[in-house]
Amino acid sequence: MKRKALIMCGGWDGHEPKLITERFNKFLKENDFEVTVTETTDVLKDLELLKSQDLFIPVWTMSQEIFPHKFFEVLSEAIGSGVGMAGCHGGMCDAFRSNILYQFITGANWVAHPGCDGVKYKINIISKSNPLTEGIKDFEVASEQYYLHVDPANEVLATTRFPMIKWYHSANGEVDVPQVWTRKWGHGRVFYNALGHHNDVFEIPEAWELMKRGILWAAESKRIAVEKGLSADEWKNELGMY
Repeated sequence: MKRKALIMCGGWDGHEPKLITERFNKFLKENDFEVTVTETTDVLKDLELLKSQDLFIPVWTMSQEIFPHKFFEVLSEAIGSGVGMAGCHGGMCDAFRSNILYQFITGANWVAHPGCDGVKYKINIISKSNPLTEGIKDFEVASEQYYLHVDPANEVLATTRFPMIKWYHSANGEVDVPQVWTRKWGHGRVFYNALGHHNDVFEIPEAWELMKRGILWAAESKRIAVEKGLSADEWKNELGMY
């Protein structure tokens, strides 16, 4: 039986969501996934649809619409039940800026990219023994360098050094900001890669290899949850949590 993946494509066109979606779609189909692509956020209302997937990939930068909080409670329960979540750049961690629960699920939110596009910087692999990074060496990129506010619970796989461009933040000195990480949300695995401002960033072999490994890693959590008979009920709590 094929695994199922749902890609939610849309938002700001500047991040080439359709090209990124085509790339992910092709890769998933090559790995025997049944892929559904939607260009609406209505899927966030549909708990049964989301729970039927092995993997959810948001490719949806920004949004001016204010979404009801219950949309993200639905997503939270679906991921918590074991559905994997993976994404890149603004398509995942610069989506739905007004929703704090979404940011909690993903493990970060974007706050700046000093110098905008074309900044030359290095991705430093810091977890060299992890299967997701094994054999991948540090590499250079010319793109947007993402400064993110990051959950300290994330398992960080790669970082980048700031500042590369002098601005107000430079007064704080040098700091390594996470760029690639994994985390758990209930029984679901969550993977994020800050690279991907444009589709051609993934022509860099190391960048694409990290993304491919992360997608497949995240999709495994559904199988594990099903085999062990796990559900989101374990994580539910009637107390106010946000």
